[in-house]
Amino acid sequence: MSRQIVQGSLLLCAALGLQAGDTVKLALTGPFSGGSAPMGVSTRDGAKLAIAEINAAGGIQVGGRKMKIEIIERDDEAKNERGALIAQELAAMGDLSGVIGTVNTGVCLAGDKHLQEKGITKIICPAAGSASMTQWANKPDRAGVKDLSIFRFAAHDGIQSAMVVEEAINRHFTKVAVIFDSTNYGVSGRDDMLDQIKKQGNKLTVVAQEKFNIGDKDMTAQLLRAKSAGAQAVLIWAIGPELAAVSNGMAKIGMKAPLIGGWTLSMSNYIDNAGKNGNGTLMPQTFIEEPITPKAKAFIDGYHLTYKVGRIPSAVAAAQGYDAVYIFAAAVKQAGSTDTHKIKEALEDLKEPVKGVIATWNHPYTKWDPADVTTHEAFRREQAVMGMVQDGHVVFGNAADKARLIKEAAGTTPKAAKPTTKPAAKPKTK
Repeated sequence: MSRQIVQGSLLLCAALGLQAGDTVKLALTGPFSGGSAPMGVSTRDGAKLAIAEINAAGGIQVGGRKMKIEIIERDDEAKNERGALIAQELAAMGDLSGVIGTVNTGVCLAGDKHLQEKGITKIICPAAGSASMTQWANKPDRAGVKDLSIFRFAAHDGIQSAMVVEEAINRHFTKVAVIFDSTNYGVSGRDDMLDQIKKQGNKLTVVAQEKFNIGDKDMTAQLLRAKSAGAQAVLIWAIGPELAAVSNGMAKIGMKAPLIGGWTLSMSNYIDNAGKNGNGTLMPQTFIEEPITPKAKAFIDGYHLTYKVGRIPSAVAAAQGYDAVYIFAAAVKQAGSTDTHKIKEALEDLKEPVKGVIATWNHPYTKWDPADVTTHEAFRREQAVMGMVQDGHVVFGNAADKARLIKEAAGTTPKAAKPTTKPAAKPKTK
């Protein structure tokens, strides 16, 4: 029986027929409905593929026995208040081993404090802006949290915003418009991009800053101001289908400036709603849906077969959900326990490499330091590449990145070799 068929047939078995006390209870949370659903659903379904594989192999080795993963699934609908209620519910579960999920920054800000109070281990995946982690860091007016149970498994905004700004500079633009939505994520991303423009020598002049709200369908006024100010490119940070309204609005007024922004521009609800107007859009990616390695091909084929789709709604989210489960499972095995506090300690010092579909993860986290949030951030710059929308799909925006990933997967790139990109930028403390 092929691996893909095993994944499909055992998908539901992960949460069925398991007795209390015999399982590792793992909550999967996120927006499984609404505008952010492509990310939430893809993360959940990618995680379920990994869980099905682990359970099909007998489960996680915990001490002297193997234990299967039991799924607890919660839809936060991208609503802050619902996210807070879910976090309170999960924090009250005495036998919960961990949580993977959450897309929206506001949901993290509303709910993660409840998990932190109880020391519940959580891996934020696949997104949430800088504030989801910097809220725990040292601030000018107070000291940060000394012992943190919250981790993140995503390319943080310091990495992404640096890549966005560099892309505009490398294309020899000098005047840009910064457009963002009014969510916590959008405002945080705007700040990150403006900070990166300063850090990279103010080679870009921001000629317009424009905001829009979730649900807005017409961005004509904002775009006309950006166009009249002479913007040569639009740097954007937003989440949801409104991104497509920006591309369609640019086409409507004949604005030829390219759109460069955060990874959410790779979501299906942007690509499908923007259509041909989305071609050429650029965004950082941690995974591109191309079978460039055997591991990537098996993952893509397994997802397509199990969920009966021809394209993953958010390939980045799905791959990160998949790898996050394997990292969590490695921590459970190392801890030799289902106790969430011991799992947290193991995550901070994983001894064995974890082979994922994105990368082989070597010691992705270290002991929490409130002066350096990257201690609980798994991704570094070399795990991110620039993607580009082309005829309904995201492809590699840089052929050198594709070649590098193929070589790394084949083991032909020495570990000490320098990545093709600059070192990871640290997200600033807000």
